[in-house]
Amino acid sequence: MLEAEKERIFGCTWQLVAHTDDLARPGDFLPTTIIDEPILLTHTLAGELRGFYNVCRHRAAQVVTSRGNRKSLQCGYHGWVYGLDGRLQAAREMEGTEDFQTADFGLVPIRVETLGPFVFANLDPAAEPLAGWLGAIPAEVAATGYDLGSMRRVERRDYVIECNWKVYVDNYLEGYHLPIAHPGLFKELDYDQYRVETFHRYSKQHAPIRELKPGEVLGRDRRYLREPGAEENALYYWLFPNTMLNIYQDNLSTNVILPLGPDRALTIFEWFFAEPGTGEGWESMQQTIAFSDEIQQEDIVVCEQVQRGLRSRSYDRGRFSAKRENGVHHFQQLVAEFLGQEAGPPSS
Repeated sequence: MLEAEKERIFGCTWQLVAHTDDLARPGDFLPTTIIDEPILLTHTLAGELRGFYNVCRHRAAQVVTSRGNRKSLQCGYHGWVYGLDGRLQAAREMEGTEDFQTADFGLVPIRVETLGPFVFANLDPAAEPLAGWLGAIPAEVAATGYDLGSMRRVERRDYVIECNWKVYVDNYLEGYHLPIAHPGLFKELDYDQYRVETFHRYSKQHAPIRELKPGEVLGRDRRYLREPGAEENALYYWLFPNTMLNIYQDNLSTNVILPLGPDRALTIFEWFFAEPGTGEGWESMQQTIAFSDEIQQEDIVVCEQVQRGLRSRSYDRGRFSAKRENGVHHFQQLVAEFLGQEAGPPSS
């Protein structure tokens, strides 16, 4: 099943692979992966953002193994040289090889597009453009006045979780477990108003901060205070299959969920803040990250319990809460839709 998911889901969906800060200057290049597929991102000398399979066309070595800045890229195996635009510029001692033309052996391109400062890549040349997946997200972000490009990356944390990647995504897409699994977060949210809206290839969560109850003290009993209009402007998006964007006025965080095996997943958390500073500002950022980590640790416990339960001979399947689990249902429908295809993405 995992191999089918790699081909039919991760092989034809838009994957968050970098931030434009990683490729800020002409000549910058960055090797990374989509699951176990090596890819290469470049900022060409002409100012374009490009993507390629990071596989030399000679004997399949990775062309680059670390990030850097150069005018060209030389494979460390036999020295073939590629331009940042992917063209093969030089192939050592290939004179006399029958019908060999450098123009035929450039790096194989992949599609690369951006949402603000976030770089997405797609291995499927026939996939729907990123704009079709994002729907109203760019317009909603612009309407709130957020400047995603001005936020700077402050921290990244990687968590390896002993569960299938879909178990973790299921968990993210519902608030049904908040009263039980997240007592600290539950105190902050107006649970009755929590809801999930589903769209073509994404969903949006609404989780408003509740008002202080009589006798509660901010900083002792509560971390956050509802401000007029603020919760309407907080944006929480999940993009199929495995990317989450949590956007606020002064910060945002991204979560990317990657399968490491049938029962292991990697969750990558990155936090970005407007004008990172020192003193009280720095302390506030660290408190935000610490609270996020607390919630993540609670989620790890329940997701690993679910994975153990899925192996039980007693369990086949459960039922959805119509009130609370429409986001989970939407995700599982998309998984079934993509896996039902012989190859490539399903038609829209």
